[in-house]
Amino acid sequence: MKGLEYDPERGHRCTECFDMRMERTALYAHEHGFHAITTTNVTSRWKDIKQVNASGFRSAARYPGLKYWSYDWQSDEMTLRKYQISADERFYKQEYCGCSYSLRDSNEWRRANGIPKIKIGGETAGLGDRYFSNAVVDAAEESQDVVDEFFSQATELAEAGNSIAERKKKLKVYESRRKDQATDGNISGLNNW
Repeated sequence: MKGLEYDPERGHRCTECFDMRMERTALYAHEHGFHAITTTNVTSRWKDIKQVNASGFRSAARYPGLKYWSYDWQSDEMTLRKYQISADERFYKQEYCGCSYSLRDSNEWRRANGIPKIKIGGETAGLGDRYFSNAVVDAAEESQDVVDEFFSQATELAEAGNSIAERKKKLKVYESRRKDQATDGNISGLNNW
């Protein structure tokens, strides 16, 4: 995505990615007689539901009779249910969206917050288990507070653009944060995973 390498998460780069994927999904559905499409991206609080749904609606509108199924999957109850199914089925836990820019930005943010780097593939994860295993713990990692804190920091990082010095300066403010709140019982902040 030339020119969008430092676009923030949930920015124009993500819209372009969703559009590309949803357009391909809509084409496949049209060619194979499906009448509706949707995406698991709308179940994640890490994604902007309006942004994802807009891509789905645009893509489905290209084909007569094809509908995009929209539903609010991001409630606390649905998030917990999603993780219960994921744990029961032992689904693989991917720690970022899959895009190389998200991997870069997530690892920079993790480093600044004292969280281990994302590990791709293999049997161990950078944080927690490689596979979903505990619905309550997994859902807590995607709590609205955690997601909101991540995006407030990610927005600051994106504002620094491709300047390494500016990006390091933005990340420096998080170095002194406590990383052990979840294990020492003193859970007073949002960074408690």
